Amino acid sequence: MRARAGLPTLALVGRPNVGKSTLFNRLTGTRDALVADFAGLTRDRQYGIGEHSDWRYIVVDTGGLMPEHDDPLAALAESQARIAIDEADRVLLLLDAHDGVMADDRAIADFLRRAGKPVIPVVNKLDGTKAHTALEFHELGLGEPLTISAEHGHGISRMLQEVLEGLPEAAEIDLAQEAETGIRVAIVGRPNVGKSTLVNKLLGEPRLLAADLPGTTRDAIEVDFSHEGVDYTLIDTAGVRRRSRVSEVVEKFSIIKTLRAIDSAHVVIMMVDARGDIGEQDARLMGLIAERGRGMVLAINKWDGLEEEVRERVRSEVARKLPFGDFVPLVTTSAVRGTGLKPLMKRVEAVHASVTADLSTPELNRVLAEAVAHHQPPASLGSRTKLRFAHQGGKNPLQIVIHGNQTERLPAGYKRYLVNTFREHFGLTGIPLILSLRSGDNPFKDRKNPLTQRQRKKRRRLMSHVKR
Repeated sequence: MRARAGLPTLALVGRPNVGKSTLFNRLTGTRDALVADFAGLTRDRQYGIGEHSDWRYIVVDTGGLMPEHDDPLAALAESQARIAIDEADRVLLLLDAHDGVMADDRAIADFLRRAGKPVIPVVNKLDGTKAHTALEFHELGLGEPLTISAEHGHGISRMLQEVLEGLPEAAEIDLAQEAETGIRVAIVGRPNVGKSTLVNKLLGEPRLLAADLPGTTRDAIEVDFSHEGVDYTLIDTAGVRRRSRVSEVVEKFSIIKTLRAIDSAHVVIMMVDARGDIGEQDARLMGLIAERGRGMVLAINKWDGLEEEVRERVRSEVARKLPFGDFVPLVTTSAVRGTGLKPLMKRVEAVHASVTADLSTPELNRVLAEAVAHHQPPASLGSRTKLRFAHQGGKNPLQIVIHGNQTERLPAGYKRYLVNTFREHFGLTGIPLILSLRSGDNPFKDRKNPLTQRQRKKRRRLMSHVKR
């Protein structure tokens, strides 16, 4: 993430399933890290901001250290944890009070001593366990263990006081304002299309796990970086498969995190694999992004090395199978080689400008009047809808509100005509422009005029003839 002056960094390490992600969520006051009773759930480094007393700090969740393993993804996760240790001011070694001291705990403690970083042993899951069980962790030789329950919040404040003691207090930073200064970009797509590889290539370092295995990424990982003077927050997400193929509970959690990442983004990069089967699942995912009103850029990845004939076939498939080709910009990329990334980020910047645009009310009304003069709404039941004036209704998603009468009768084709007219005039790209139509109520529809004396007499006279 972008450097924040004066913020100390705490790295959470330990064996799998000792509660690192639960503690991360507790320290940051979020649910950013996935938590489940499933060993090895976290793989990438996850950064967050926490506050305690006069301190603000960065906390880093890791996939843990597993000295004895044969899983290639576990080895990659371990390399991520080692990077987090190098970055940290203090390392918190999480230990499980229920399991006691394990052989892996001893091996991790030996490694941390050699790393030369200040290490604080933290014994987790002490609810329902007598405090004296923490005494056995002295044998690790890392000093007095701190005891907590990350799940219930017990001992957290005392732990932070001891961990942060002696570290510089952070300068006052308006975190809300800082969050608004960058363009939030979510990168989504099916598994193994190259999302993490793209992020790593943009950053110029192996920040995220990238392997030729579907499901390598499970969480939604946020990374800050700058590109040609523009600040971004990239959100790498788990691959979204067809619902019938999703079986693991963890994968279902990952999909929820992906949907939340889309909702929190300004722009979504939709990645598809030029060497794979572009089809229904990609179209559904693009439809989901459009429904949420987010700006979108379509990136066709793994473009390098394809024959021209194959490229033409892929272009044809994209045009035929994927929606929104009339307004979503398309970029061909190779995340491995780094080709096409500069045009990609230029498109992201342009879409962000569209999704956050300020549309002048006088100009909106002028464009509306010209559109109606050129092509009037069709008549329905002998009357024609009148569109009187327009104004902007919101950003991200961008919304235009049009007031008139009988707007509910306006057909879908005419709405598309208006959307395309506004999009073309204001140079809006990559956004599903929302058109909100409002009909003015008749101010006299519920009003009853009192009858005059003459009218009342006439009414009585007529009613007397009816009774006869």
